Amino acid sequence: MPVIEKGSLVLISGPSGYLGAHCAEELLKHGFRVRGTVRSQDKGEYLVDLFEKYGRDKFEYVIVEDVEAPGAFDKAIKGVDAFLHTASPFHFNAPDPYKDLINPAVNGTLNALKSAKSEPSVKRVVITASFACIVEPKDPGTYVFTEKDWNEYSPKQVEEHGKDAEASQSYRASKTLAERAAWKFVEEEKPQFDITTIQPPLIFGPVIHQVPSPDKLNTSVNNFYQFLVGNKSAEDAQNGFGSYVDVRDVAKIHVESLLNDHAGNQRFLVATTDSSYQPLLDTYFNNASDDLKSAFPKAQQGKPGNSKPKANTIDTSKAQKTFNWKPIAEKDTVIDMVESLAKYQKERWSK
Repeated sequence: MPVIEKGSLVLISGPSGYLGAHCAEELLKHGFRVRGTVRSQDKGEYLVDLFEKYGRDKFEYVIVEDVEAPGAFDKAIKGVDAFLHTASPFHFNAPDPYKDLINPAVNGTLNALKSAKSEPSVKRVVITASFACIVEPKDPGTYVFTEKDWNEYSPKQVEEHGKDAEASQSYRASKTLAERAAWKFVEEEKPQFDITTIQPPLIFGPVIHQVPSPDKLNTSVNNFYQFLVGNKSAEDAQNGFGSYVDVRDVAKIHVESLLNDHAGNQRFLVATTDSSYQPLLDTYFNNASDDLKSAFPKAQQGKPGNSKPKANTIDTSKAQKTFNWKPIAEKDTVIDMVESLAKYQKERWSK
């Protein structure tokens, strides 16, 4: 029996973001009613229009301007049965790691859980964590990461170096400390709900959220977009980024976590492969139609055929077994992503 029955009302934070928009759509596809928290009416109305095909009464939004504010989700949580908390900063522009990344991530997560505890109907909270909560420096090709691992390295880097810490370590620390805070909350407060945390690495795939200009693209997709418009070189294409996963797969696992009784109080790694940008570029150039290629005449091919960098392994057998998950093929991830970018470029950004 599902933990959350289809037709129930689910709250989602961050539905105006890259992953959040896909999570909201996946909820609607599964027959849930959805309430999203957004920072402005403009973002909310964009989503109302985007999801109109599922029924005008199936999606609604509440404005929450600051997820760090005490009681930020108290109004939005009323009457809901589950909460998908996807809102958390993902960027490397953090002059102050605590102010710009760690505090928003930790306080936003704790506010979500405190509000959920105040609403007796909430049975499960699913939190978007990150592979950043797990990964630590290891010699390439020597280690298999699982859900039992925790990133102790990044928080120590921030403790030791403060504002001089590497931006990537500040981001990883923010995700790690936020997830740590969530599990501590459940242990100490013993709420009426359980939690599930999802650990994706870099996320690619089609864009459906509001992106008024290319510079507003989310970090991961923007990294690939820069190759399409000729702003990154062949050398950049050889840089390994560890692993990636399709945004639609991550959204699916979030929603399946509401339906699967065995997902409660569990962490799930979701990833597909170890890679650099070169194999993704090869996939694009080998499979894109001529019309799609013509949308990006300056696209950089990198150094076609170069092997993938040696990297450590991510064991995703737990997610595959629990949810009967079969990852989306790399070709579909890449081509669907580029097609969405071409559409945005033609219909929105050119204007």
